Amino acid sequence: MKAVSSFVLILLACFAPFVASVEAKCVDAGGEAAIINEDVPSAKMEAVARAKWAAVEQVAGTEVKAGSFVQNFTLVEDVIKTQAGGVVKSYRVLGESVKDDILQVRINACVETSQAREAVSQLGLNNAIALFIPARKPGRHGDEFEETNILSETLIAKILEQGYRVVDVAPTRAVDAREIERAVRSGSTFPLRSLIYKFLSNLIIIGKVDYTISTRKGEDIGYGLSMPFNNVTVRLNYRILAKNNKTGQIEILATGTEEARALANSKEDAAAKAMQELAENLTPALLDKIGQYIQGNTRRVALRVEGVRDLETVLEVKALLQSIVWVSAVEEKEMGSFVVSYPENTLYLANSIQQKGNFKLVNFSPYSLVLQYTGSGQ
Repeated sequence: MKAVSSFVLILLACFAPFVASVEAKCVDAGGEAAIINEDVPSAKMEAVARAKWAAVEQVAGTEVKAGSFVQNFTLVEDVIKTQAGGVVKSYRVLGESVKDDILQVRINACVETSQAREAVSQLGLNNAIALFIPARKPGRHGDEFEETNILSETLIAKILEQGYRVVDVAPTRAVDAREIERAVRSGSTFPLRSLIYKFLSNLIIIGKVDYTISTRKGEDIGYGLSMPFNNVTVRLNYRILAKNNKTGQIEILATGTEEARALANSKEDAAAKAMQELAENLTPALLDKIGQYIQGNTRRVALRVEGVRDLETVLEVKALLQSIVWVSAVEEKEMGSFVVSYPENTLYLANSIQQKGNFKLVNFSPYSLVLQYTGSGQ
């Protein structure tokens, strides 16, 4: 008997560190679902699933909610079952109510914090790019430090023109400039993992802008002449980082230093002009790196579209598919059958196609989609 007791104590001692390392945070969260055909139990299951996912998001601290980009709940139902089901260790219903055939539930869920962020990242917005480039620039009362500046705003506008979704990190106060500076200098990607999870973005552009006054207005430049303008040089140190969808590791796609110069009566105006020029020069290189990242993470998805019966409709459907952000190629196999080259999770592709308003999802799997074409959008 003593031997058995000793064996049990040894087992408990072995498992104790593991149990202690699994930290759970308990939070209150709510969810709702429509009651269809008076089926209250099914509505409650869906509402509880939504509430569980809301609890996971709350613990993960994400800034972007799953519901903001997935409008059809059935598209994320499997993800919620597999991800939230494993992350939510326990829950209890605090209350429920019905209003206008909408069932609302409130739960208290205990979520494993170490897995919450990873679960949320599974629903990352594949076409989101997080950007944070603070700048030190001359001001009328000394140097100023701007987290949102001409350079970052110009880059965001240029990237948006290409159809990408850009998250400007600066206004959220999710990270400070000193942290970015340390990351750029050291080459460490660890501090940036929080941005990956917080903004559900798989690609981050970070950098730091500094300036020097090469020649001041009125400065003697020789031969009895003085400089009529301020000559300001701005320099950018930057890195482009992305999550490798195969390994899950963060990789450095590109790193570099760029500079530009400008002349103006005031050093503030000269710095502004230089940053504008720097943005124009840098944009093509950034877009090229983004394109390379997409190509390296592309999967081929078989797509069957029901309701396609003539060549004109084939061309119309192909044009719609090609207009989806980050679709790199659309191949026609036969009438109504296509192969779409698309990075990452097929879930996002299905959602993007449905948002066109011309398709109804019939069947979904990680490597194939079946849709019903309903005609031209209104």
